[in-house]
Amino acid sequence: MILCLALVPALQSCDDGDGYSVGDFTPPLWATVRTTGTSFYLDCDVWGTLWPVNIDLGWYMAVDGQRVITSFNPLADDYAGFDHAVKILSMREVLTKTVEELTPENEEEFGNDPLLIYQGDMGISGGYLNLVFYQNLPKDNTKHRISLVKSANDDEVYADDGYIHLELRYNGYDNFSGNHWPAIVSFNLNSLDVTPETKGFVIKLNSEVNGEVELTYDFAQPTELTLPSQ
Repeated sequence: MILCLALVPALQSCDDGDGYSVGDFTPPLWATVRTTGTSFYLDCDVWGTLWPVNIDLGWYMAVDGQRVITSFNPLADDYAGFDHAVKILSMREVLTKTVEELTPENEEEFGNDPLLIYQGDMGISGGYLNLVFYQNLPKDNTKHRISLVKSANDDEVYADDGYIHLELRYNGYDNFSGNHWPAIVSFNLNSLDVTPETKGFVIKLNSEVNGEVELTYDFAQPTELTLPSQ
């Protein structure tokens, strides 16, 4: 899936000169919608704050904190207090969720069905855990549930090893077709107590290929999580 390009801060261009042209466009990039009065701007994980100059976005109902994958034509830098003025070329909303609390009482609700994730399709940027996974589609209109959870016991979340321990849970409600299709989700990590002493994150999940695994994201390493080959 080409969404891995969202981690590349590159430009495609029809113009080799200095500055931007109408032929410049970015690959798909992760961003967060921020509302301001009746308008909105994008806080892009790679490019910073983006002010959209499009006059044809009246159809879009902006929700503060909504994650999107966007491609745009950059027009100017340092524009009216924003890092860039841009023309949005495409924008796809992404399922955006918070970290939820896992307890013995609600564990069954979160499930623990296997997930199919390919190496390079999970990363942390912009204060979010971003994930592309291949959903085992339901046989009918039943909605599956994907969640990023933390233990109700803070000693298990903020362990002595310096990492914040979380778990990725998937509940297919015993309704699988066997057909896989890519799905995208972004989890807001800003509710967690990240301190200067925090080394990173450890994410536990049930892999469709490798079984129960723990993936380590270290702040000292690149933004990509290290996944077992699948």
